[in-house]
Amino acid sequence: MNFILQPWRPFHLILAGWVNHRQQLAIDYLRTENQILREKLGKRRILLDDDQRRRLAVKGKVLGRKLLDQVGTLFTPDTILRWHRLLVARKWDYSDRRQKKSGRPALSQEIRDLVLRIAKENPTWGYDRIQGALANLGS
Repeated sequence: MNFILQPWRPFHLILAGWVNHRQQLAIDYLRTENQILREKLGKRRILLDDDQRRRLAVKGKVLGRKLLDQVGTLFTPDTILRWHRLLVARKWDYSDRRQKKSGRPALSQEIRDLVLRIAKENPTWGYDRIQGALANLGS
């Protein structure tokens, strides 16, 4: 089987080299563009919203600290990786569970007042009878 693919091997190598060259040209262009933006902005802060920070953090984490340092980004590698740490910490802080109150929902004040009124008007009734009377009112 290897001898059948042999004639295509140089073609694959040439194609892979051409694609790699095109990608390298695109990367060089983006690096130059970043350098120009950095020169234009000077020391002014760049304000990003949460979505922009999240997108940069996810892509930056994949690259890693060394490659981020080599690329020469607008933000330091430490900043980008800190954004990623905060993103992961926010994901696993279980804040969605804390916002909901556990347990049974509270009764409305109107129902409480009605139960107290029935209990005062009928002192011999227990809670089962009051519950039955409330059930009859609802139907």
